[in-house]
Amino acid sequence: MDFNQLRLIVPVLLLLDQSHAVICSRPKGPSFYDNYKISYGYDHAWSKSQGRDVQISLDQSSGAAFQSKQTYGSGFFHLNMKLPGSNSGGVVTAFYLSSVSPNHHDELDFEFLGNNDGKPIYLQTNVIANGKGDREQRIRLWFDPTSKYHSYKILWNRFQIVFYIDNYPIRVFKNKRKLGVGFPSQPLQIESSIWNGDNWATDGGLTKINWTYAPFIAGFRSFGINGCPAYGSNMKHCYSIKFWWNRQQYWQLNPSQQRTYQTIKSKYTTYDYCTDGKRFPTPPPECPQ
Repeated sequence: MDFNQLRLIVPVLLLLDQSHAVICSRPKGPSFYDNYKISYGYDHAWSKSQGRDVQISLDQSSGAAFQSKQTYGSGFFHLNMKLPGSNSGGVVTAFYLSSVSPNHHDELDFEFLGNNDGKPIYLQTNVIANGKGDREQRIRLWFDPTSKYHSYKILWNRFQIVFYIDNYPIRVFKNKRKLGVGFPSQPLQIESSIWNGDNWATDGGLTKINWTYAPFIAGFRSFGINGCPAYGSNMKHCYSIKFWWNRQQYWQLNPSQQRTYQTIKSKYTTYDYCTDGKRFPTPPPECPQ
């Protein structure tokens, strides 16, 4: 894709993103308390609008987190989020899926790395499967995630995992078990948290949290869950095509999504483990060769 094509596509992304942010700004749907519970930092979490608008905060005494009441075996999971502003360097706000069992850990991560005013905010994603991680990718966000709510989504079925910002795919992890690559295979819980990551998150840990700007507050909306509940370790029923996200059109990106994905990768990626020759002299088998 040449520069002229990029110039045509990126403004469309921005325009659509702005219109979607307006939609995200209206709390509606199920209450937080229908599907989620606070897991720590109870005095650093609060809700309004009958539980359809929830905020969690970080200060020097504590952060906070919440998690789904149920675990899931497949789905298309989302939260609408507004990140902390006002010099949030060192603050990490996370939305992720995580296995409950400590054995053969599986995890799919959105980690938003705060920054000081005037500097870009980065999003780091990671895929941990069967206990193996070190699959970080990082992009520079093309919008201000602290000013409006945006939708962040994870599609997970037997064939692929796709991370989305609003409706734009930003990362794809295909099921390549035939190549010996792990793929999440146990029930996952939805979790979100805000915490002190200033030993690594911003400028490689050089930028520390300026606590005079605390509390750092992250907002969440849209608490409906499109997922197949897992019962114990039984997940086979979650592969059924009666769940729309398991149907064939969700086994890969369609051509339009693929073009958008390649545009975002080429223009906004700042780190990709697949191209880090120092860490991986031989590229991992799941990476493009």
